[in-house]
Amino acid sequence: MRISAMAAPRTSSGSNPGSDQCSKQEISMRKSEPLIPGLPDEVAELCLLYLPYPYQALVRSVSASWKRAITDPSFVLCKKSLCLPLPYLFVFAFNKSTARMQWQALDPRSGRWFVLPPMPCPKAACPPGFACASLPREGTLVVLGGVRADRESSMKTTIVYRTSTNQWSTATPMSTPRSLFDAGSINGKILAVGGDKACNGSSIRAVDCYDPVKDTWAPCATLPAGLAKYDSNVVGNKMYVTEGWTWPFMHSPRGVVYDPDDDTWQEMRPGMRDGWTGVSVVVGGRLLVISEYGDCPIKAYDPDKDTWRYVGGDRFPCEALRRPFAASGVEGNICVVACGLNVGIGRLSECEAELKVEWQLLPAPSAFRGFSPSSCQLLFA
Repeated sequence: MRISAMAAPRTSSGSNPGSDQCSKQEISMRKSEPLIPGLPDEVAELCLLYLPYPYQALVRSVSASWKRAITDPSFVLCKKSLCLPLPYLFVFAFNKSTARMQWQALDPRSGRWFVLPPMPCPKAACPPGFACASLPREGTLVVLGGVRADRESSMKTTIVYRTSTNQWSTATPMSTPRSLFDAGSINGKILAVGGDKACNGSSIRAVDCYDPVKDTWAPCATLPAGLAKYDSNVVGNKMYVTEGWTWPFMHSPRGVVYDPDDDTWQEMRPGMRDGWTGVSVVVGGRLLVISEYGDCPIKAYDPDKDTWRYVGGDRFPCEALRRPFAASGVEGNICVVACGLNVGIGRLSECEAELKVEWQLLPAPSAFRGFSPSSCQLLFA
C-alpha cells in the first residue's frame, strides 16, 4: 500500500532540513510501486515488452513507473534478445500546396499508420533537399542536410530519431552544408555523398561518415567527380551511386561504387550503370529497379553477368501507384510508397531461376491525399 508523506512547514530561509529526506522517501516509494498491481514486476515487464511499438508512446503517459521501464536501456536490449522488434516502414512525406512535412510509420502487417512527432527543423526547409538513411536493427533514423528556401542555402543539419524513445534529437552537424545529395548506411555508419553546397549548382565531391554512437563526423575518400543526384543504394558492404539518364540521352550516366574496406571509389560496371533506370530497392541482397518509363516494369540486376532481367508475374499497378515513388525492402518484399502515400507490397518468389512478383495494395487514409513521399526507410521497433 502506498504511504503519502506529509511535507513539513518551510523555514524562513525557504528550505526545510527534512524536505530532502522527504523527497528521497517519495522517490523511493514511487520506484517501489508495482508496474501492474497484482502482478510481479517480472511478469509486468514481459507484458510491456510484447506491446507493439506504436503504442509505446501512449505507455509513457500511463504512469511514471511505466515510462521508466520502457525508456530504460535494458528494456531495448531485452526486446532485441527476445527477437521482438518488428519491421515498420517510416515515410517522410510533404504536401506541395501547404508546404507541410511529416513523418509517419506504417505497420505493413495491419496497414495501420502512426504519425511521428514533428521533426525539429526550420519552417522554411524544403523536403527534397534532405537525405535520409537508417540503421534498421538499431531502430535509428538519420535525416541530413536540406535547403532553406528563405535563404536559398544548404544546411549542415543532422537530426536523429530513435524508436526506443519515439523522439527526435539534433546531433553534431555535418562539416559541409549539403542539399540534393545521397546518404546510406554501411557497417553501422552513415555516409553523406556529394550534393550541392550553395544551391547554385556547385557540386560537392567531399564524402563524410557519421558515427551515431560517438556522434562524430569523419571524412572519407572524395568522389572522382561531382554527380547529379539521382539514386543510390547499399548492396552488401558497398554503396552504389548513379546520376541516371538525363534528356537528351546523348551520354551514358556516370556511376560510382564505394568500398569502405579500402575507402575507395571505383567506376560502376557498364551494365549496372546503363540499366539503372528508376528507383532502386534491395531485397534479400538483390538489387531491383522500378523503371520510370512505360508501365514501370521491374528489373533485377545479375552481378555475375552485369545485366538486368525483367521480373515476371503481376504488372506494376500504375493506376493505383502514381509517381513519385519511394521504396524499401521489407522481409523479402518490395514496398513502394507512391503519391498520396498509397502503398504497394510486391511479394517476390523465385521458381526455376525465374523471378516473379505478386502485388497487394494498401490504400492510404484520405488525410494523406495531398502528400508525396520523399524517403522511405525500414526500421525495426
